[in-house]
Amino acid sequence: MSFDNRQFMEGTRGTQAVDWEQRIDTQRLRKERKEKALERLQETDLGAMLLVSDPNIRYVTGLAMTGGSGADHYTLLTENGDIVHWDTADHASNQRFNCPWLHDIRYACPGLGNVPRASGSASAREFLRSKMAETVHNAMEEYGVADETLGIDIGNRSLVSAFEDRGVDVDIGTTQAVMEDARKIKTEDEIECLRMVAAICEAGFQTIKDTAKPGMRETEVWGEAVRELWRHGAFVGGGYVTSGPNTWPKHQANTTDRAIRPGDLVYADFYNIGYLGYRSCYYRTFSIGQPTQAQQDAYEKARDDLYNVLERIEPGAMTDEICQAFPDEEGEHMDWYDANEFWEMTTNHWAHGLGLQLYEVPLIWRGLSPDHPIEIEEGMTMAVETMQPADRQGVRVEEMIVVRENGVEVLSQWPVEEITVIDH
Repeated sequence: MSFDNRQFMEGTRGTQAVDWEQRIDTQRLRKERKEKALERLQETDLGAMLLVSDPNIRYVTGLAMTGGSGADHYTLLTENGDIVHWDTADHASNQRFNCPWLHDIRYACPGLGNVPRASGSASAREFLRSKMAETVHNAMEEYGVADETLGIDIGNRSLVSAFEDRGVDVDIGTTQAVMEDARKIKTEDEIECLRMVAAICEAGFQTIKDTAKPGMRETEVWGEAVRELWRHGAFVGGGYVTSGPNTWPKHQANTTDRAIRPGDLVYADFYNIGYLGYRSCYYRTFSIGQPTQAQQDAYEKARDDLYNVLERIEPGAMTDEICQAFPDEEGEHMDWYDANEFWEMTTNHWAHGLGLQLYEVPLIWRGLSPDHPIEIEEGMTMAVETMQPADRQGVRVEEMIVVRENGVEVLSQWPVEEITVIDH
């Protein structure tokens, strides 16, 4: 299996819209995502789905949601393909003007009862939930699905009760499964969005290489990197730069005001950097001056562990088999953490899906996959990450990939063979 990225470089083009070159087709992106969700809805007994989770809303509507779960906006998708979206007055009015592909946008009632809106009042929360259920039920009647089961992608018991009080049959488990199934296999436009966000992260890595030096604080280096990410049109929802002793174990505050020193290892994690909503997760390690032999050995081990995992990823492979390529108890340094079970070792060695959220299907991890395996499918996208300690510091490395017919395509292209050396 080859991991030569050069054959895929033609896929990364500019971030702007042009008429003289085929780039990411945003109209097709929206159309194909909605079609996938609708096809899977039609395979169920549901008459409609109410989407409250932001990534699910964006997947179906194309609207620029913030990424969490929205109490102020929600979307109805019916089995006939009709979409009704509710949002706050300012957002809804802008969406009506700017989003001609959506034909029914209404003013929302924040029925999940955020504390500021409910003003600490139980009766206010009850009013909001009841009004939200009323608005959705009225739309279901208008679109001829009021007598059908309504699926909801969150398990908010009080909201479900508000619908049941209106005689609506509610299903709280099927919708999230429908959306996970629709979203796990990416379209080519979605893959190009992930390729683009990887390229933007690489601009951030170059800024770190050019900026980091003894005396610079982690926060200063991270600030320069964020400036570069914004310059390329990215949404910066996470990430950090950490150095020296903060690299093992990873510092809980992430980026700190620690001054970088000669001989430090520095690593950056560009996670939740977004392009058209699609999120990155991409680690690289740097050293201030030449790394020690122990640090080079640790990096080689982390890199080889990662690529051993990549060798096992292909359509039809099962996650219980793939996860065995990640380090065992000794390689995971569980004794250092005083941990006894793999489930205690989250975020150190695993592969997780990438898309409109940082964590999507699939998950490949020794803490879960052996007893709960799933099958890898062509078109899945994910980030694979590993780490190792050395000289009271640590190295981390991560690749962003897409599963292709015969293995994986590596979307990330920052050099991975060695630690990136920053001379000073």
